Amino acid sequence: MVVPTRGRNKESPPLKPGQQQPQSPGASPGSGRGRPPHSPGRQVPGGARAMRKGGGGRRGARSDPQRPCREGPAAEGERDALGRGPLRLLRVCGDRLRVFVEDRKAFIVKADSKIWLTFLLAAFAGVLHWCHITTLFENDRHFSHLSTLEREMAFRTEMGLYYSYFKIIIEAPSFWNGVWAIMNDRLTEYPLVINTLQRFNLYPEVVLASWYRVYTAVMDFLGVPTKTCWTVNRGKGLSPVESCEGLGDPASFYVAVIFLLNGLMMSLFFIYGTYLSGSRLGGLVTVMCFFFNHGECTRVMWTPPLRESFSYPFLVLQMLLLTYILRIPNINTGSLIALCVSNIFFMLPWQFAQFVLLTQIASLFAVCIMGYIDSCKLQKILSAHMVSLVVCFILMFGNSMLLTSYYAASLVVIWGILELSPKVLKGSRREVYLWVIEGCAWLFGTVTLKYLTSLVLGIADDAHIGNILKSKFIGYKDFDTLMYTCAAEFDFMEKETPVRYTKTLLLPVVLVVFGVIIKRVIKYLMWVLSQGGQYEREERFNHGELVYHALQLLAYSVLAILIMRLKLFLTPHLCVMASLVCSKQLFGWLFCKIQPKTLVFAILALMAIEGSANLQTQWNIMGEFSNLPQEELLEWIKVNTRQDAVFAGAMPTMASVKLSTLRPIVNHPHYEDAGLRARTKVVYSMYSRKPAKEVKRELIKLGVNYYILEESLCVSRKKPGCSMPEIWDVEDPANSGKIPLCTLMSKDSRPYFITVFENSNYRVLKIPKE
Repeated sequence: MVVPTRGRNKESPPLKPGQQQPQSPGASPGSGRGRPPHSPGRQVPGGARAMRKGGGGRRGARSDPQRPCREGPAAEGERDALGRGPLRLLRVCGDRLRVFVEDRKAFIVKADSKIWLTFLLAAFAGVLHWCHITTLFENDRHFSHLSTLEREMAFRTEMGLYYSYFKIIIEAPSFWNGVWAIMNDRLTEYPLVINTLQRFNLYPEVVLASWYRVYTAVMDFLGVPTKTCWTVNRGKGLSPVESCEGLGDPASFYVAVIFLLNGLMMSLFFIYGTYLSGSRLGGLVTVMCFFFNHGECTRVMWTPPLRESFSYPFLVLQMLLLTYILRIPNINTGSLIALCVSNIFFMLPWQFAQFVLLTQIASLFAVCIMGYIDSCKLQKILSAHMVSLVVCFILMFGNSMLLTSYYAASLVVIWGILELSPKVLKGSRREVYLWVIEGCAWLFGTVTLKYLTSLVLGIADDAHIGNILKSKFIGYKDFDTLMYTCAAEFDFMEKETPVRYTKTLLLPVVLVVFGVIIKRVIKYLMWVLSQGGQYEREERFNHGELVYHALQLLAYSVLAILIMRLKLFLTPHLCVMASLVCSKQLFGWLFCKIQPKTLVFAILALMAIEGSANLQTQWNIMGEFSNLPQEELLEWIKVNTRQDAVFAGAMPTMASVKLSTLRPIVNHPHYEDAGLRARTKVVYSMYSRKPAKEVKRELIKLGVNYYILEESLCVSRKKPGCSMPEIWDVEDPANSGKIPLCTLMSKDSRPYFITVFENSNYRVLKIPKE
């Protein structure tokens, strides 16, 4: 039977006797993606009331009064009972247990009902988000109907690089053989042997590969089929391909786990908003704001394998735990351990996590300087950060970027300031000039210590980050910087982004909340600087976590304005801040005049006008992945080149070559290594104006056998000054004005190169040895 699909036909497997015909997941014809441009770059306590009753409220746990020692007749009777045999003893214990349960039954039922309602609503929000992103992903790519090769091609650029290591582990003879293979990798940066676990934050792939192997082994043992394979007729004179559905398909399993994790993230957002605001209405506001601004909050539905898809959910958990720690007066060890573990799970999958945590501890330091938390509490939080940093350093086999980061330097400097400040600065903590001194000491100390550690250890892997920041402020340009800033996601925030925030009322609501917090802070600081006293202590415990969230919002805003991709942090945090519109701490005076539910549902109704239109725009995206030129290229490589043939070319294409053909490559999209950046510059010299002889000589030094030339890179221009020849004019002004080498190679590659394959997008140049 041939089942019509969106642009494809699936032929069902033959039916067994008595078996019913399976139904087709048919779909309407796609009309292209139509995806909104520049999506962001973009990966517990049971509610406020429950936390207070359980000992985690804002004023801390209230211990039960100690009962006096029991003496007198009751105690004597008890001792008699103990002497009358084991049966009597069991009866007494049972009576005690029954009295204990009856005394507390009413409280337990009442408290549990509130906690379970919060968790039930959180679970519903998580399932809703999981369904949403799964549907968007399927609508965009028609992923369930793609062949294995097409699914691999759909993981472009660094996504394909990361997925390739998952593929290596699941296809290895054993799990540990696969782990050993990625720890001794010769395919990624030929001829170097590198430990990719150290370089590429690949623990998510290791964990998922282990789960996949366990899942398939158990299902095979039980005789349960894990996937169903079909023959898909692609039409247009194309050959049929096999397409498999089910968790037994590696790519389907991979993205399914990612979507489940990000569904869980939405559950955390509901709990986060509920706890921060003190009302389940706050959790509802957070979730609805996230959905109404979904395209600005995440890009997991378009790019599942990116590091943020694995990492960001744990940042949400970490900030929820931090909010709890800031609210309670006394930190318990369990809270610090949970914070440390969430830090580890946030840092391990993503190299950028350290910069986010830098803004966090800077915000906490400012909160401490203003007196909202004491130095002892901050030092305990810093200790959790330090332990998690050391653990990540060990698990990543001594990744030097962690120890030489601004984050590590800032931890040490803030700890030193907290230790030395009371000894060196003898003045009152309520004097403003001391705050300025401590702030300047932190800034100067962090930059200096980071520079010295990088100099001593000889680490330059993150030097490009400083150059990117320089390019934002003083217009600095070099090859590596332009490779970043010419990409839209590393440009400044679009002017349309605040407009989109405003249309959904997200920005106006958060500005009102932020204004109320700032008013409270100013009032508090005036009291502190004038007299202090009991008011100071109460305000410190009541609003410390709110001041931290306001400062963190400012930090995320700066990051997002400088680098558009970092809207990933700003927009969800705006959604969390919006929950505070339900906070009695901030708006109790207003709730005396109007019911909170009335206000909240009125705001949500206004938000829904634009928010529902945004959701409809996402639901209307219908497409089907197809890249025939690249498919032809990869099939040609598999058939016509040796297994040890070495390839070079554009970074996105190299990731696909490594993933689908398992051929060695010399460069790849993970651009955060100084040595790799130098290699990439050599490879991209094909798009410069240098002489062909010079470029060939440098490629031979890298051991390249084939070069994949893409004419589109030679002529495409995302914005002025951003075509590859123009970028090379900045790096190599001596050859400016000459015809680009890529243009010459597109016409005639002889005598230095030999064209062995060519289609509409790609030209493979063989490099003869001299």
